[in-house]
Amino acid sequence: MIGIFDSGVGGLSVWRELITLMPGEDYVYVSDSGNCPYGPKSADFIIERASAITEFLIKRGAEIIVVACNTATAGAIAYLRAHYSISFVGMEPALKPAALCSKSGVVGVLATKGTFKGKLYLDTLARFANEVQVISQVGEGLVESVEKGILEGLQVETLLHHCMDPMLEAGADHIVLGCTHYPFLMESMRKIAGDKVVLVNPAPAVARQAQKVLSQIRPINNNHIGNIEFYSTGDVKVLQLLARKINDSIPLSDFQNIII
Repeated sequence: MIGIFDSGVGGLSVWRELITLMPGEDYVYVSDSGNCPYGPKSADFIIERASAITEFLIKRGAEIIVVACNTATAGAIAYLRAHYSISFVGMEPALKPAALCSKSGVVGVLATKGTFKGKLYLDTLARFANEVQVISQVGEGLVESVEKGILEGLQVETLLHHCMDPMLEAGADHIVLGCTHYPFLMESMRKIAGDKVVLVNPAPAVARQAQKVLSQIRPINNNHIGNIEFYSTGDVKVLQLLARKINDSIPLSDFQNIII
């Protein structure tokens, strides 16, 4: 079983890629919506939440855990790897491919405060951003919008203009989505960015890494259609809505509230 967790529903953008690559595997997804967003939270709080959810997933039978949250990866994955024997796959800032492919020499990164403060992002910035101008922008209000199921419309476009216009005006030809919630806003982003700007979603690469890690433990299961369980520490309605947009055959009984 593959465990997945996020501060909320954003990690479903990673789960979508995982089931495309490994449809025969079983999954357990935990949305910590009761404590979302993680971005403004302290490092100690994020480590505590990540540890509690990890223990829940291990008890459910997880063989590997995908930390499908950029902020939790930045703030807690080093701690998790040091304290648990299970393998973890985290979110990598997709700055390297954006920097290598940029023709304008300007790359935008849209993420949370927690991600920008994390050592992983700062190390990636130091390694791969020497030859491009990187414009870092906090996606104010975007996570909250997705958590409410508001993915399009004037309210979303206003938030996106505030976040994206400075990057576009500076000439960014790649915008890195540094939060797993943001891919659910890509249609709205595309209206603002146009077709010439590349929106870099790291989820497919993370799914490929999870497949590689699992294959080192045992053969990938392709003999049946896998099962999925969804748990939320908050309201399950938006979790149901977005998960069933990805796979409309999931029964509502697969979604449960939990206290972790």
